[in-house]
Amino acid sequence: MNTEMIKTVKNDQFAKLLGLELITVDIGYAEVRMEIKEEHLNGLGIVQGGAIFTLADFAFAAAANAGGKVSVGINANINYFKPAKGKYLLAKATEISSSRSLGNYNVDIFDEDNEVLIAKFNATGFIKN
Repeated sequence: MNTEMIKTVKNDQFAKLLGLELITVDIGYAEVRMEIKEEHLNGLGIVQGGAIFTLADFAFAAAANAGGKVSVGINANINYFKPAKGKYLLAKATEISSSRSLGNYNVDIFDEDNEVLIAKFNATGFIKN
């Protein structure tokens, strides 16, 4: 794992604003936790989809950049399955494939008990170097 790249990922100001916490990171894998706060809720009182997307995107960035090569997202999509309940969400990012210039990642977002799948995110990153 490249500690300089992890410092860069941890310096993500939007992730800090949302209170995202990097729990585990290794080459091709990352876990990120988000404490659900009032500011994460939409008008219906459930976690806003954009907050969940950002949680997944941050986990993807950590997993994709942990090896030390700069990777930037070029495509991402998400499917939402259940409304988030509890105090935390946990995103688990896993590398599916990687070539010289592209990496593909799946991110599963779970409830705080790591039992209910809230959403599934898939992203492709362009590896710059």
